[in-house]
Amino acid sequence: MSESQHVPEPPKATRFDPTYVNAMSHFYRGELGRIMVWRQRLDVTTSWAITLSSAVFGFAFANREVPHIIFFFNIAVVVMLLWIEARRYRFYDAFRARVRMLEAHFLVPIVSQNTAMLQGEWQKLVCADLVLPSFKISRFEAIGRRLRRNYAFIFVIILVAWITKIFLHADPEITSWATFYRALHVGTSIPSWLVASLFAGTIIGITAIVIYVGRKMSGEISEFGTHRSLWRL
Repeated sequence: MSESQHVPEPPKATRFDPTYVNAMSHFYRGELGRIMVWRQRLDVTTSWAITLSSAVFGFAFANREVPHIIFFFNIAVVVMLLWIEARRYRFYDAFRARVRMLEAHFLVPIVSQNTAMLQGEWQKLVCADLVLPSFKISRFEAIGRRLRRNYAFIFVIILVAWITKIFLHADPEITSWATFYRALHVGTSIPSWLVASLFAGTIIGITAIVIYVGRKMSGEISEFGTHRSLWRL
């Protein structure tokens, strides 16, 4: 071979495989669309709870004859909606975990131009979750998260409306703790102690769950900067 003959240089390797990047981009877009659908379903359930409570408030305060125990049934229906929303939230969180995995281990390496970050066990974890999908949080944690973010405020408003209804439509007028306690009864079938127990149990239950979730469980987004230990990856 003569020295003047040109030897072609080997083609330079691309930094990221275009086929792989294209496939993963479509995968990320699809998963993102899926969690947005579940996000909308969560909003719908919360809207039902707010709309129902507003209707009960209007009906209860417009009619003096309506017993204040109606707010207990309002709480019961909202609890049912909270249970439904917690189930939906578990699906949302399961798919959100995939999106977070792709963002942290696929998008970050592309943005930082670091192919070494593409390595690791995250691809096996994503594949395993695609083959056998699984929830990432328990039902109790899902209830706690939705209660802490939305439903605790709804329950507080219902309880305040309940007390207001008792004071406004009590007969005789409430002038002391004793008269307030006697005003809790509904007719002759529901004694005051039962209503007081329901009221106190609701307050204690909501407060306990909110405090437990706040101390023991990690959130979706940290409010105190970046902490790797808070990431569910």
